[in-house]
Amino acid sequence: MRKHFIYTLWGIFATFVVSAMLAFFAIWNGWIGYMPDIEDLQNPISRFATQVYSSDGKVLGTWNLNKENRIVIPYKKMSPYLIKALVATEDERFYEHSGIDFRALGRAIVKRGLLGQTNAGGGSTITQQLAKQLYSEKASSTLERLLQKPIEWVIAIKLERYYTKQEILALYLNYFDFLHNAVGIKTAANTYFNKEPKDLTLTEAATLIGLCKNPSLFNPVRYPERARDRRNVVLSQMVKAGYLDHAEYSQYSAEPLTLNFHRTDHKDGSATYLREYLRKYLMATRPEKKDYASWNYAQFVTDSILWNTDPLYGWCNKNFKKDGSPYNVYSDGLKVFTTVDSRMQRYAEEAVYQHVARYLQPAFSKEISSKPSSPYSDKLTPKQIKAILNRSVTQCERYRQMKEAGCSAEEIHDTFRKKIPMTVFTYHGDIDTLMSPLDSIRYYKTFLRSGFMSMDPKTGAVKAYVGGLDYTHFMYDMVSLGRRQVGSTIKPFLYSLAMENGFSPCDLAPNRQQTYMVAGRPWTPRNANHSRYGQMVPLSWGLAQSNNWISAYLMSKLNPSQFVQLLHDYGINNPDIHASLSLCLGPCEVSVSEMVSAYTAFANHGIRTAPMFVSRIEDNEGNTIATFQPRMNEVISADNAMKMLTMMMGVVDNGTAGRLRYRYKLEGQIGAKTGTTNNNSDGWFIAFTPQLVSGCWVGGEDRDIHFDSMSMGQGATMALPIWAIFMKKVYADVSLGYSPEVKFDIPADYNPCYHVGSGGEQDSFEQVNAIDEVFE
Repeated sequence: MRKHFIYTLWGIFATFVVSAMLAFFAIWNGWIGYMPDIEDLQNPISRFATQVYSSDGKVLGTWNLNKENRIVIPYKKMSPYLIKALVATEDERFYEHSGIDFRALGRAIVKRGLLGQTNAGGGSTITQQLAKQLYSEKASSTLERLLQKPIEWVIAIKLERYYTKQEILALYLNYFDFLHNAVGIKTAANTYFNKEPKDLTLTEAATLIGLCKNPSLFNPVRYPERARDRRNVVLSQMVKAGYLDHAEYSQYSAEPLTLNFHRTDHKDGSATYLREYLRKYLMATRPEKKDYASWNYAQFVTDSILWNTDPLYGWCNKNFKKDGSPYNVYSDGLKVFTTVDSRMQRYAEEAVYQHVARYLQPAFSKEISSKPSSPYSDKLTPKQIKAILNRSVTQCERYRQMKEAGCSAEEIHDTFRKKIPMTVFTYHGDIDTLMSPLDSIRYYKTFLRSGFMSMDPKTGAVKAYVGGLDYTHFMYDMVSLGRRQVGSTIKPFLYSLAMENGFSPCDLAPNRQQTYMVAGRPWTPRNANHSRYGQMVPLSWGLAQSNNWISAYLMSKLNPSQFVQLLHDYGINNPDIHASLSLCLGPCEVSVSEMVSAYTAFANHGIRTAPMFVSRIEDNEGNTIATFQPRMNEVISADNAMKMLTMMMGVVDNGTAGRLRYRYKLEGQIGAKTGTTNNNSDGWFIAFTPQLVSGCWVGGEDRDIHFDSMSMGQGATMALPIWAIFMKKVYADVSLGYSPEVKFDIPADYNPCYHVGSGGEQDSFEQVNAIDEVFE
């Protein structure tokens, strides 16, 4: 009987062993449960954040999917403390097993499973934990979790076959989510300690490894004392494993928990507006007219031009990976190397903030503080202001959500007028207040907006890009997306058309007010300056003084349609520019990036260079998969470009941009143009040196938000100082290589004021012609 009983036990045991072997064989081959294929095992982490670099090698920020801000780094770039702390705490015999630690597993089964000792430790190895993180869904019950375990064991064994121990440790630390958008050890080290993983101290490494047990429970930001205790547990485990002695433990465990916490967010970092612009630019799809509203047809035209002419636009959907799928900036771990210089970017951001936030905004806030119409002009009626605000309401996210939820017009109306607690932006920090959504819309309109861009005229490399003053609260990009009337900054294009039609800077025009017929109606342009009224003045003087009468007279002698075509040649893509005499005063809407790019023609021998934002793109293995070259087109001849140079340098030396010399003490050769639109709605300044072309716009969110006085509202006051502050900082940084000593490529004996006669002879400098004589 006893013998029969023993045979029965052995039979049961054998059946169990055979069943287990069959089960593991089935799991191994994927017949039971989920088993990743070889390719998946060889590439277990499928989502990597794309890193955006400056031209001088600084990480500007990342693009990621679902906050998986993971940047993979190799084992050799991790602190040895991290490795030792991880092994000592999570898997002391890591280097001795092949994926499963049977001794630890047996201990866990007996002590935790049979004896109920919760402090007996777990049986999962680092490799098993990695398998769980990579391939196991969150279990909904204990039974489901028990069924997942055998699958994880098999995957762990397979991982050990494909990877070295160092690679497994690197995979584990690169994959783990350390909370606060810190996915992976590189982002975690930066988030909690503002360091690279290789630079972590012993206590810092122990703090991060302590999170591996339960990141929410031991969150060092919310529970610093609990996190410190857990860190010391990790240190004690390192003593047990022989990595530390007791004296070292006593020393390090007594240290306070010190963080340098900075939450990782795509809104943080440098060049935020540019990074967001590039993200959409790279991921753009082929434009389809049906996807654009009828009122947005101009954008469809612009996007179509970009799709066909710019390799960077929609690059991800024009290029494909080895598997045939398009690239994705959120998950493919690309490295995008921009042309932006991190130092120049910082100077540009500082210049915009210094002038707009610290000087213009206080003056503007003071001016509108006593206005019932604030922040709008007194010229608007209450009805007009209400209409503008209602339009803003219908464009905001709260309105769209309520509309989609089926709320009635009355419910939406009441919601937007009911005061609620909210946090609002100020330049002194966010504040908590009680305000209705409608009042908050009006409040945010009190802030002036700005856009600034700087680029190399020869290569097109964009060196600095500031789309606004605070991306978190003012996300609309005023460099590339925003278009505003350009005012007098359009005049150099008009004068260049005149040069192309045989004029010279010294040709004379009547400086007096005249009336012209525009679209069948009389049009009489006004001029702010009556200097030399009634005289015949050179065109160079007219441009330097930004004289509207000279521009209108000149336009009357040229072909408006030819002018529109020239504007397009300059890279101004707005299809809504209409040919008319009044176009000479800049009523058309253009972006800052288009204007800066257009002015490169004056500094580059008549050749306009398109903005180049990215120099190259690498894949997640460091292979260069795309390079980008300057895109250029000739707009005007080299000789006429030199004529324009002499005139635009006159704007600085003897004209409306003179304060660059007498107030800001900027030296060297500078060509420039100021611009101010009706009612001071827009302040512009575009200027260039032989090495840089930069431009700036300042104004309100709506055109009816502006300074009342010309002294504060003109481009020379609103925008010029930003350029001046930026250039002074650039010149002061000798490491950048920019100098006011560099000169334009103009021959020493060049004479801009000549006409070529029918016999080929040149008129002397003194022989100038009235414009009317040219057309006789």
